Amino acid sequence: MPFRLEYDPEVEEHLAALTAREVAIVLDTVPRQLTHQPTVITRNRKPLRPNPLAPWELRIGDLSVYYDVQGEPEAVVTIRAVGVKDCNRVRVAGREFPL
Repeated sequence: MPFRLEYDPEVEEHLAALTAREVAIVLDTVPRQLTHQPTVITRNRKPLRPNPLAPWELRIGDLSVYYDVQGEPEAVVTIRAVGVKDCNRVRVAGREFPL
């Protein structure tokens, strides 16, 4: 059963801080990677330690998509943030978050 994708309202601001090419890559990759089995750990998808963004991360090159998964009562993946990752720091719409 495919998961429905939802984007937090703040994600629009996060995407506005990226280049048009980066936005296109994110909007193309997210449905392909997270519609089916979003909690299966892969090379680019992993659970995170507790942090202020989200419990899961999808890496797309230098970009990171942070998301939450809800299985009941409906299968939903909620995109919480999109940012640029550099080592243990993430910039989301110009703000820096330590991970």
